[in-house]
Formats: sequence, C-alpha cells, structure tokens
Amino acid sequence: MSTMNSVVICGASGYIGQYLRRSLEADKVAVRTIGRGGVSDATWSDEQGVVDVLSGADLVVNLAGRSVSCRYNKRNADEIFSSRVETTALLGRALARTPQPPSLWANASTGTIYRDARDRPMDEITGELGTGFSVAVARAWEHELFEAPTPIRKVALRMSIVLGAGGGAINPVINLTRLGFGGKMGDGRQMFSWVHIEDVVRSITHLFEHQDISGPVNIAAPFPVTNDQMMREMRTALGRQRGLPTPGWVLELGARIIRTEAELVLKSRWVAPGVLADNGFRFKYPTLESALNQIAQETPRGLLPVALG
Repeated sequence: MSTMNSVVICGASGYIGQYLRRSLEADKVAVRTIGRGGVSDATWSDEQGVVDVLSGADLVVNLAGRSVSCRYNKRNADEIFSSRVETTALLGRALARTPQPPSLWANASTGTIYRDARDRPMDEITGELGTGFSVAVARAWEHELFEAPTPIRKVALRMSIVLGAGGGAINPVINLTRLGFGGKMGDGRQMFSWVHIEDVVRSITHLFEHQDISGPVNIAAPFPVTNDQMMREMRTALGRQRGLPTPGWVLELGARIIRTEAELVLKSRWVAPGVLADNGFRFKYPTLESALNQIAQETPRGLLPVALG
C-alpha cells in the first residue's frame, strides 16, 4: 500500500477543498495548494511555481472550477468552462515538466456528464453521456485530463451532489423548504444521486491506495433517491411536516429570480459507483437518512447546507 505523505490541492478554497485539506492535515499529511490568491503556495499565473509545488508530492487533487449554481449566460458560461478546462490544461503541462511528479492525478469532474436517466443507473462502463452545456463542459474537462502529456495515473472524479455541514451551493432548495415549498419538484420522479463529503475524502484516499484504478470514477453513494423522497427527508431534517410541490414551470421561472438553473434540480441524475464498489470501497454514509442525520448533528438550528459537485 502506498504511503501518502504530501498532497497538492488545486482549488483548496472551495468547500470540498477546505474539507479535504482539514482531513489530510488531521492525518499528518503535508498539504500544498495551487490557486488564484496570494495565500496559495503557487498561483495559476506562475507555471514554474506550479511545477515547483508539484515536485515530490504523492498526490495532486484538482478541484478548481467556478460554481455552476448560476445563470448560464455567456459570461458565466465562459467562466465555468475556462475555470475548469484551462486550469486542467495548465496542470497537465506543469506535470509534464515536474522532476518528481505525483503518482496519481485526481481531477474533479461531475456525475452530470451522464444523460437524464430514469430507466437505469449510469456506471462508468455502461453509462451513456448526455448532451447540453453541462455535459459539454464535463467532456472538455475530462479530455484535457486524459490527453495531458504526462504518463502518471489519472482519475476523473465524477462527483454527484456533495452533502455536508457548512456548504451552500444549493441552499435555495433548503430555503424553499423552510418557506413551505418543500414538496416534490417537477414530477418528483427524477433521481437524486448524492454523496457525503466525508465519503468524498475517503474515496480519494481509496483511489490513491489502489494503484490499478484509473479513468473515470463515479463518486456517488450506492442508494440514490427520487426527488420526491429527497424532499421528504429534507422536510424531516428541517422539522417541516408539509411542503407545497413546485411544478417545473414554476422552477424555471424561480430559477431566473434566484439566478440559477432549474436543471440543477430537474435533471434526473442516477449515478452508480461501479468502480468503487468493484474495488471494495465501503461508504460510511450509504443512505440519505444517515447523511442528513450526521449533518443535522453538526449544524446549528437544523440547517443542512450542501455543495454541488
């Protein structure tokens, strides 16, 4: 089993990056960072600095990317695309020049790369890729990873919706529930794939230790739920007995008001963790109820923030 002594995190200022850094440092792993701000050990504008930070690390995890919880106008769409694709391309160039590169490059991707699925789960082998802006971004993101001119092992982390205390990317759903609109969204039959933040970190460690794994890996809990069930469990966690349903056309209108996209809740994401399951990974939080109960214990006043992966 490989020993993890030093890790480089790109995009460490985000919710997942912060949690990953705290978890690694709690295990006495040295963490260096690459980002846009002066607090990082290297910035994207200094490629030689990136090379220097990467050299000697055991693992690099790239989580850089603008939040997708926004309207997909041209400016936001360009930022979403460039913040993922360009940083991944730069990282690939830097790794190709790194004297002692990491043994694994784990790069963020998204479970929304798959089509709207209501008939069957999408795993890494039989899953069918979808269409549209979000899928195009994910395809380009992964293309830059796997075509990068460096021979090290690469894994695309196809993350589903990440749940955990202290997040906030889909807090509008929580706010709607608190306001009494915590019923099903659309027809409520769209699947909701998710994963607890702690299992995200545990899966990255698992992938590092299992050196035969490469390529796309779905980071999703084994028991997804329908939107209807998700909203029921959300109401329970927030202490709301009832919630008015929200038709699709209302969500489309409301999304414009709160400056996000209705796709974030209306698309059916049914993602199966095939590779992790085949390689013996055991989820600490396999069910939505177990995840929400843990989050509720850590969060004041029953708030259940989440982050979108």
